[in-house]
Amino acid sequence: HWHMIGHLQRNKIKYIIDKVDLIHSVDSLRLAEAIEKEAAKKHVIAKVLIEVNVGREESKFGFLPEEKASDLSHIQFMGLMTSAPFVDNPEENRPIFAELRKLSVDIARKNAHNMSMSILSMGMTNDYEVAIEEGATMVRVGTAIFGARNYAQTNVR
Repeated sequence: HWHMIGHLQRNKIKYIIDKVDLIHSVDSLRLAEAIEKEAAKKHVIAKVLIEVNVGREESKFGFLPEEKASDLSHIQFMGLMTSAPFVDNPEENRPIFAELRKLSVDIARKNAHNMSMSILSMGMTNDYEVAIEEGATMVRVGTAIFGARNYAQTNVR
């Protein structure tokens, strides 16, 4: 089962739409509408998570909590995801995780036909325990498994 994790460019949707089980980061209505268009062409229902920028960080993508996704017939919204700020004290992210959980509950109560809200993806290696306490059903712990990324430039010839 393949998941598309990370920022998805609209011009790349056609390459993945019928190959992945879940798109993790639908970060704008414009992207959702582009996914809808490609899913309709391929006669599939795309399962996605709505990325919410709960922390309202300018450097991050995502819907703001008050924004709404429209009713799209070729998309099944499986839940929400967020990338909280990197902090030394994981407790600092608790309010962000709690707000995402509350938003998920509020959306689920509306019983929209294409919104299940069964997935709450939040928390990374440094704060996943707090995220789980706040209701995360999916966490991203690559650093714990693979180690920290090396962002140094290398010259390969």
